[in-house]
Formats: sequence, C-alpha cells, structure tokens
Amino acid sequence: MRIAIAQINSTLGDFAGNAAKILDAVNQARQAGAELIVTPELALSGYPPGDLLLREAFYRLCHDTLTGLAQAIDGITLIVGHPDARHDKLYNAASVIRHGKILHTYHKRILNKSPFFNESYYFDAGTQPCTFDHNGVRWGVFICSDFWSGRLPAAAHTGHCDMLLVLSASAYHIGKQTSRYQATHQFIKRTGIPVVHANLVGGQDELVFDGASFAMNGQGELAHQCDEFAENVAIIEIENKQPMTSKLPPVQSPIASIYRALCLGVKDYVRKNGFPGALLGLSGGVDSALTLAIAVDALGSDRVATVMMPSQYTAAISLEDADEMAALLGVKYHQSGIQPLFDQFLAAVVADFRLPPDAAATGTMPENLQARIRGTLLMALSNQTGSIVLTTGNKSEVAVGYCTLYGDMAGGFAVLKDVSKTLVYRLCEYRNSISRVIPQRIIQRAPSAELRPDQTDQDSLPPYDILDAIIEAYVEKNCTPAEIVAMNYNAADVAKVIRLIHMNEYKRRQSALGIRITHCDFGTAWHYPVTSGYKNWSTLGLLPEPIKRT
Repeated sequence: MRIAIAQINSTLGDFAGNAAKILDAVNQARQAGAELIVTPELALSGYPPGDLLLREAFYRLCHDTLTGLAQAIDGITLIVGHPDARHDKLYNAASVIRHGKILHTYHKRILNKSPFFNESYYFDAGTQPCTFDHNGVRWGVFICSDFWSGRLPAAAHTGHCDMLLVLSASAYHIGKQTSRYQATHQFIKRTGIPVVHANLVGGQDELVFDGASFAMNGQGELAHQCDEFAENVAIIEIENKQPMTSKLPPVQSPIASIYRALCLGVKDYVRKNGFPGALLGLSGGVDSALTLAIAVDALGSDRVATVMMPSQYTAAISLEDADEMAALLGVKYHQSGIQPLFDQFLAAVVADFRLPPDAAATGTMPENLQARIRGTLLMALSNQTGSIVLTTGNKSEVAVGYCTLYGDMAGGFAVLKDVSKTLVYRLCEYRNSISRVIPQRIIQRAPSAELRPDQTDQDSLPPYDILDAIIEAYVEKNCTPAEIVAMNYNAADVAKVIRLIHMNEYKRRQSALGIRITHCDFGTAWHYPVTSGYKNWSTLGLLPEPIKRT
C-alpha cells in the first residue's frame, strides 16, 4: 500500500484556508494511489494557538470546519490534527476520518510544558491510546511530545500497533533534526515498531517549523525524508508492514538550514500578517547586509526597500558598499543624510536643558540620538508605505545591550535576534557561496556603529569570538560563571558579560520579536525578571566597572 505525509504550512486561525490545504493534499495523495494520509499536529487550527484557545468561538469554528472536512473525505483515510472540546474539557487531538465519518479521536497524553508552548495551561491530557486497522496493518497514533518525551513506555502505550504515526509541530532550532533521529532510533530499538513522522512547516511569530518529516523502518533505518522548510505531499510505499526506502534528498549543511529557517521566518511573518513588503536601514555593515540578503531571498527584490542614512561619522566606504549591495540585489535604495537633523536635535537638547558644553561631544547621548533619528525616519516610511521595518541587530548586541531603544531597535521584526555576531559572518560567507550579493569588504571590515570618530565594536567589548562563547555558555547551556571561567575565559570578561546580559533585560522586553534558531533565544525561552537583586557574577569575587549604555 501507499501512504502520504501532508507536510503543510498552516496559518493560525485560518480554518477555511487550512482545510483547503488539507483537502488539496488529500487529492494529491489519492491521485498518487495513497490509501492513508497523515497531517501535522493541530494542522487544522495552526500551532501554537495560545490564548485563542480561551475563546469558545475559536474551537467551535474548528469543530464546524472539521465536520465539513470529514464529509469531503472519500476513498482515503485521513488523520488530521485539531483542538477538540468535549465534556467541559479541551484536548490536543487527532481524528481518523474515513468515508466521510470520524472513526476515532485521539487525545494527546503528554502535554508540552516548554516555555513557548505551555500546553498544560490550555489543554487537558488524554488517557487512552489510539489504534485502528487499515489494509492489514494496525496503526497507532501519537502526537508530538507523546513521542519525544519518551515518557510513554513502549508497546503497552502504543496499543501493540504495527506502525506508529506521529503528528508533530516540532519547532526548528540548530541540531533539532539530529535529536529527532536519535529519539526515533532509540524508540525503534526498544519496540521494533516503524515510525512515520508528519511535522508542521512554516513560520509562526518567533517560531519556525522546519517540516523535515521522515519515516524509519523497524531496524531504525531512515526510509524516507521530506525536504526542510517546504510544503510537500510525500508518498511512502509500505510492504510487509514496513516503509520502503526511497531516494533520500542530500543532507543540508547546518549553515544552509539556518539560512533557510531565517528566510522562511521572514517570508511567513510578512505574508501571514499582510504586509506589502519590508523596509530596512542599510548601513554598509555586516548585520544590515545579511538582513537585506535574507529579506530579498524571502520576499523578492521588488518587495524590499532600503535606506542609507549617513552622518558625519559615516565612512565613505560604507556608502560605497551599501550602494553596491543595493545594486547587486536590485532593491529600492534611498539616501537621506541625518547630519542636519542631528545638529538641530543636539543644539535643542543642549540649549533647552542647559547641558554642559561637552555634552554634545561626549557620552552616549549624541550617539543614541543618531540612532533614534534613523529609527524615526524608518518608522515614518513604514507608516507611509505599510511595509514592515526589519531591525538588524544580532544576538550578541541584544544580549549585552549594545543597541539603542527607539533607535536601531525600532521596527516590527528582528531577523537576527537569535543569530550571534560570529554566526552572522558565517551566514554571509554561505550566502556569497551561492551568488555574490554581499561585498567582501563589508565582511572583512572591523564592525562599527559609526556613531563617533574611529569607533569599533571592540572598544568596550571582548572580541566577538570570546563574547559569543561566553553568551552561548551562559544563556544556551546554562553554565555557571565559575564553569565558564574554567573553560579558560578571563574572569573579568565573564563577569562583565553576565552583568550586561541581566542589566539589559529591560531593553529586550521592548524589542521586536525575532526568529528563534537556537535552543534558548531571548524571545520564547528566556524568562528572567527585569528587577532582581540576584547577582550571580559576584560569585567570581569581582566588581565589574560601571557600565552605562541606553
């Protein structure tokens, strides 16, 4: 027999659109000779619904759509994910539909308690397994963390099935597919039951779902692999209750997967929220260069506009490189010098508030004023055109607060919010390996905000390779300050970086949401208080120098 995986890109709350996608996948599968098709977790509603689940009208509309969808199914068995309300309870469910009728409905038993899903707040846990027979095969159904948590022990909880279908909405982060393979292989090693995974694809706010659905046979060998970051109706041959090995696509490099995740995140955020295009400030620096490349690859050059806003501190090569990159990508490109506005603002601030004469030349006020003028201009253009402003700050800057509230942080979507500075450079080199779109000088220059004469980022920060390693160890790996110092990092650097991370939480709370690509991003997985007397860097016995930057 043949079965199909409907790896679809659902839009949260668009029940009619999602049902149409599912029906289209059903028709493709049926035409290819498939007798069974499985969709991802909550494919009918989109995932994660969050507080929409607190609205009775939401899941009633879902129920009505499910009823209509079931009536349209004939000549194939559909397993579809959806919310299910019954007996004053709400479940994360999957229904088995055949000949226009819902034969079985399974309720997810292990609810995801991760910070960005928190299903136990919304859903009740199911208690019973679900199996059904079709064409001599007994199929079992799991939903996502039922399987990934490893807490449902083997055969007794699969209902002694021949093959297991897993409906997933498993979000992407670096290395996630490897962990999925490992968990599946371990399950098969214990049970001998082949597994078919159907994973959601698409961007949803900060999250990107990578698809990458797959099947493993009873020996734990990969039998089928769907493409990453793309919708797909995959056909799998089943013989002797085993998925037959098909031609497997080439393995993507980790850097290629990261780049595609960022592109899909931008594309779906802009598309699903109805923006006509995107707008960004192009500085001649590496961060804005990478953001522009991603935006064009995601949306097309006709839907992206850039603005270069030089000041008296902007180097000539920054203007030249920004002009060249805009030409290479064929985007709309404007220049608007900010020095006259900067001079007027600065004179007014100094005169009206009777600041000392050196206030115009020292401190962070004149630097941040430049960034805020640029942010104001970009937001004015956004109001005029309807395009969303993409911010260009990276995770390294966001972590330690080297960004300006209402300045370079002004915008609607932060493309590089979870991308470290060292990874920015790797992604630039990767994109140029496909075709040259980023002038090499942008990549080779020492990074600078160009807010004062001869400024570089490393004037007050450790080198980026050291900074990023400390941030990764503390934020993503949850290492203690002492453990990081034991990795041969300078104790003063470690204390300074950790102090900066915590003292700038108030900025991150006001930043645009951005795409998650790591295990611990600052948008969905990091939940530290803004106000706290806990200072764990002090365990190093150091008192870092005072740092003021807003």
